Amino acid sequence: MNFALEPAHLEVQARAREAAEEVVAPLARMADEAGVFDRDVISELGRRGLLDVRLGALAMSLVYEELGRVDSAVRGCVTVQVGLVAHCLDDWGTPEQKDEWLPRLATAQALGCYCLTEAEAGSDARAVRTRATRQGRGWVIDGEKVWITNGGVADVALVFAAAEEGLTAFVVPAASPGFATEPMGARELGHRGSDHARVRLAGVRVPETALLGRPGEGLKVALGGLGHGRLGVAAGAVGIIQACLDASVSFARERRQFGRRIGDFEMIQAALADMAADLAAARLLVREAAWRRDQGEDVSRAVAVAKLFSCEAALRAADQAILVHGSRGYSNEYPVERFWRDAKGMQIYEGTSHIQRIIIARALLGREASD
Repeated sequence: MNFALEPAHLEVQARAREAAEEVVAPLARMADEAGVFDRDVISELGRRGLLDVRLGALAMSLVYEELGRVDSAVRGCVTVQVGLVAHCLDDWGTPEQKDEWLPRLATAQALGCYCLTEAEAGSDARAVRTRATRQGRGWVIDGEKVWITNGGVADVALVFAAAEEGLTAFVVPAASPGFATEPMGARELGHRGSDHARVRLAGVRVPETALLGRPGEGLKVALGGLGHGRLGVAAGAVGIIQACLDASVSFARERRQFGRRIGDFEMIQAALADMAADLAAARLLVREAAWRRDQGEDVSRAVAVAKLFSCEAALRAADQAILVHGSRGYSNEYPVERFWRDAKGMQIYEGTSHIQRIIIARALLGREASD
C-alpha cells in the first residue's frame, strides 16, 4: 500500500501552503479581532486555482488542511464555496446551471452559500419550515435561514425548502427580489473572520429551471453536499492540530522554567506526543476518506469517522496547546486561543459530533424499519 501523494497532489499542496502563508496568515489575527470577512483573500485563492471542484477530493483536502493551519475562517468559507455549493451543483445541476455557476465559483467571481439551517432545523433537515409553492411555471419561496456562512456576501444560494413533494433544493441568485440578508447579531466564539448571516426569503420567485435535482430530492442533495463539506471540516481540523503542535513545540523549546526549557519536562513531552499521534491518525483518516471518494466509493461512514475523530482531536490539541503556553496561551498574544475557539465550532457545524456518532453507529448496526 502506497501512502505517498502523487506529484499532482504535491503540487496542489505546495500552492495551497504558499497561498496560506503569503495571503491568508498575515491577515488572520486582524480578521479575527475585527470580525471582518475579506473577499479579496478568497478572490486571490480563486486566481491561484485553489477553488476548483475539479481538483478532486484528495487535492481539496490538502487545500483545506493548509488553510485550516493558519485561519479556520477562510477555510470555512472555502469549504462552503467548494465542498457544499460547487459540489452540489456538480453532482445535481443541469448543464446550464453548471455552465452558469461553476466557472465563476472556481475563480471566486461569484461566492456561494448553502441555505439549509433554520432556527428549528439544524441536525434535523426534515424539520425545514421554509416553503416552496408552485406558481405558474415557477416557484415562490418564503422562509428564514440562520447561521448561513457566506450568506451576506454570496452571489448565489442553494436554498432548501419544503414543497408538496418533500424537501426540494433550488439555485437562487442572491440578487433576486425578496432575498435579503443581515448579520446574525451575536459575536461568534470562533471563525470570526467568516461571514455568518440570517437569510430571509419573502416571496422569492424562481423559474422551474432553478430546481436542483427534482422536487422532493432535496434531502439527497443536502446530505450529499454535507458529505463533501464534512470532509472539508475534517481536513481543516487536521490543519488546526498541525498548527497547535507547531506552536507548542516552538514554545516548549524557547520557554524556560526552573533553569530548563519546559520541553524537557515529561508532562510537556507527553502532551506533544499525544498531539503528534492524534495528528497522524486524523490525517490518515481524512486522506483515506478523500482518496476513496475520488475512486467513486460511498464514503459516508468514512467521512463521519474522519470528522468525528479530527474535530475532537483538534479541540484536544488546542486545549493542551493553551496549557503548554500557560498564561500566554490564555490571551491573543499567541494564536493558540484562537485555535481553541475555532476548534470548538468544528464539533458543531455541518453535523455535530453527536450526529457523526449516530451515522457511524447506524452503519455498524443498521437502522430499524421504524426509524
